[in-house]
This record gives sequence, C-alpha cells and structure tokens, in this order.
Amino acid sequence: MLQQLPKTADRNLLVGIETADDAAVYKISEEVAYIHTVDFFTPIVDNPYMFGQIAAANALSDVYAMGGTPLTALNIVCFPVDLPLDVLKEILRGGFEKLEEAGVVMAGGHTVEDKEPKYGLSVVGQVNPRNIIRNSTARPGDVLVLTKPLGTGIIATAVKAEMVKDKNIIDGFMNSMAELNKNASEAMKKVGVNACTDITGFGLMGHVYEMAYSSKVTCVIDSKSIPVLPGTLKFAEMGLIPAGCYRNRNFVEKRVDFSTKIPESLIDVVFDPQTSGGLLIAVAEEKLDSLLLELKKTKVESHVIGRVVKQGESTITVV
Repeated sequence: MLQQLPKTADRNLLVGIETADDAAVYKISEEVAYIHTVDFFTPIVDNPYMFGQIAAANALSDVYAMGGTPLTALNIVCFPVDLPLDVLKEILRGGFEKLEEAGVVMAGGHTVEDKEPKYGLSVVGQVNPRNIIRNSTARPGDVLVLTKPLGTGIIATAVKAEMVKDKNIIDGFMNSMAELNKNASEAMKKVGVNACTDITGFGLMGHVYEMAYSSKVTCVIDSKSIPVLPGTLKFAEMGLIPAGCYRNRNFVEKRVDFSTKIPESLIDVVFDPQTSGGLLIAVAEEKLDSLLLELKKTKVESHVIGRVVKQGESTITVV
C-alpha cells in the first residue's frame, strides 16, 4: 500500500517509511528533532484499567526505541454507545497514570463512536538529530539483546478461549505489557548502541527481518536463548495461535533459515505478534557487558539472543 503513495521530499524528514522504522523523525534545528508515532488497538485484556496501561506503554515504546524522550500524548478513542462510561473512564485512567509514570503530558485527544472499543495514543517525542537510534544501522559483530520475553499474542488467545487457569500467568503477561521501555532506552543511550527496534505486531522474526534487511546484514538467532513468558509454549502446542502469527509467518518465513531441530511451538512463538514487547538492541560486543550492567541496575530483564554477521543468503538464521 505504501508503495502507491508519492515519496516525501523534505530534507528535514530524517526517518520516514523507507526502512520500516518505529517512528518518524523530523528535524527542527541542529539540536532538536521531533519523533512522531501513533498506535491504538482493540482490548487485549478484559481489565479496562490494564488495557489503558498497556496501550499507553505500547504507544510510548516507539519513541524509546528511537532513543528519544516522549513529551506529549493525545488519546485516540473508539467507543460503543452501549458500553458503560465507567469502562471508558478506567481505560483513560490507566493510560493517564502510565503517562504520568513516564513523565509525559496528556494534552487532549479525540473520540468517535464505534462498535468495538479501541484505545491508543499519538505521541510526540524529542531527540538530538545526532543521537537517533535507528533499526537500519546494525553492524556485523554486534550482539543482539532482547529486553522482554515473548508470547503475549499466544497467551491473549488462550485467555480469550478461557484456557488459562493460573492467575500468575495472567498477571505476568499483563505486567510485562504494561512495563515501560523507558529504563531500557536510558540504558542503551548511556552505553551507546548501534541499532534498536521494539518488538510489537510483526513478532520477533518480523522486526529482526526489518533490522537485518534495512542494515544489509544477516542476523543469527540462538533459539535456546529466546525468553518466553510462562505457559506460552504449552498454549502454542495446544494450537492457541492468533491469526496475526500466521500472517507474520507467511510474510517472513521464506526469508528465515530455521534449524530442523527447533520445535514447531517455538517457531510459532517467534512469529507471534507482540503487544508492547521489549527492545531489540544491536550493541558492539565490547559494549555488551556495560549494557547488561546498566539494564540490571534498573531491573530491566535482558537476554542475549543472537549476533549480527555479514549479509549471507538468508536474512535471518535461527540455530
């Protein structure tokens, strides 16, 4: 669809649609560029307050992935007339409190009537043009670090099917999505990294593909190092797979060389569409220990899941 649109010719647009990066970046001056992003979706959990928290954390994540600081946000709301307004109040309260946690100003928003509730935010952030962290600048020799476990799409499907009996699984899944990527972003900015993207709707493989393709490299992923939320593999084995997983797989699978020893359930997990997932960071090997230490200081979960090598026949190799 985007190929049908005319190219934007503006020298101040530092990051546009060309590399499928997480947000647009527009230069205001030699010292300031604005980061623009928008994201909204239908409820992934039944709890309206947590839905608001998760949607807000998800929308802010793109700014953090670009190495920026979010400044302001506008609510985007679609809401049915036959649902109690108390539900909407809780959604907005969840979003507002997550923005307060992030130090972001809620500046307004827009609502429309719809048959199904939807919520998210349009966010503006700021970054020095010289310090933008892109998804297209990974280098051979970099190490890949992931900051949140996978499986939110599969667990959400299991929850909707009423197959999750363990409250700890539900709480863990919601808390993971509601966690801001702020501390992870601050850690990578302090250390200095080569590339970053956040893992959201295209799943791990989709976002790794965007990084590898745009950077003209190959990413080698160690399947045994991939972090997974509790219960995810069991639900995948039961066939509780969201439709988005199949769409991601259909698009990316031909660009991935999988080892024959990897179980099918884990392959489903790496294509699973994530909501408010973690950051995937490409860092030079000599800076890896410093990055892991900074992440640990702020209690950010981190996992080394692979490496960047020179471009080969496959865009991604999973061993």
